[in-house]
Amino acid sequence: MFENIGNIGKLMKMASEMKKRMPEMQAKLAQAEHSSEAGGGVVKATVNGALLLTDLRIDPQLLADEQMDASMLEDLIKAAVAAAQSKAQQASAEAMKDLTGGMELPPGLF
Repeated sequence: MFENIGNIGKLMKMASEMKKRMPEMQAKLAQAEHSSEAGGGVVKATVNGALLLTDLRIDPQLLADEQMDASMLEDLIKAAVAAAQSKAQQASAEAMKDLTGGMELPPGLF
């Protein structure tokens, strides 16, 4: 009847350890910056761990290009930002995976 009680104890201990380490990991992730480029590097976007845009660089030569119009520039910016946000999300998922020892947790648990 009580053969699984040891497993519950291990899970409780692991959850307690994760809860202690979580604030440190969240702070580290929030400070991290993730960059990506679009258009062969003419647009570069950087986001932080909270997925907020912190920097956007546009090659000045791109603006001088007569064939470049506003919609093309907008698409390049969106692509660079989305790619940087994806990198940040992947880094967060990897950090969580490391913290939990690879165990999948329900979203919003911490």
